[in-house]
Amino acid sequence: MDQEKIGKTIKEIRQKKKLSQQKFADLYGVTYQAVSKWENGKNMPDITILKQICEDNNIDLNTLLENKKQKKKLKPIIITSIIIILIITIIILIITGQNESFKFKTLSASCNNFKLYGSLAYNDSKSSIYISNITYCGGKDNNEYKKINCTLYEKNGKTKTKISSYTSKNKSYTLEEFLQNVKFHIDGYEKTCKVYKENTLELEIEATTNTNETISYKIPLTLEDNC
Repeated sequence: MDQEKIGKTIKEIRQKKKLSQQKFADLYGVTYQAVSKWENGKNMPDITILKQICEDNNIDLNTLLENKKQKKKLKPIIITSIIIILIITIIILIITGQNESFKFKTLSASCNNFKLYGSLAYNDSKSSIYISNITYCGGKDNNEYKKINCTLYEKNGKTKTKISSYTSKNKSYTLEEFLQNVKFHIDGYEKTCKVYKENTLELEIEATTNTNETISYKIPLTLEDNC
């Protein structure tokens, strides 16, 4: 992927619509700092946001993701090595009979105080979970927290199983500052997509103030459609 090309395209879209970075950020539930990093080629949106930007502006996602930068000519021995590696890889895939054809579903927050972008990639044997761009929209929260922990759970009735967590480092954060850094990327999760049809995933945030008061938020996650 060519981050500079993607950033330039996003900037052209925003300027064509005559939107500030903040207004453009509001459209996709991110901060204006995130939009600035996209446009400068320092970072890029996760695939669910990028897909939405393309759909909103009639842009082909695959064309945008193509890297058309000129590449140096490879020496014959390198070309031969690559061909051999490709042949071996194909043979291994045929022998093992693995089905790595993934489908995608969108995850979103089903409570009013938070927005996020997430996706579930899955095939017949496993799934991967990706969550990012979590924002708090429940009003102003200017509190400085000495510790914040965000945990992703899978619920089954009254039982909760921890999948992954993200904890603030040794400094004070506001809730907004903390959430800017929170990302979950769980590859090869053993559960298949069918497990999530009853919306069993949940994020839980626990924030501890300097006076040792703990504030908790629970964010149920909704799957776009049943698998």
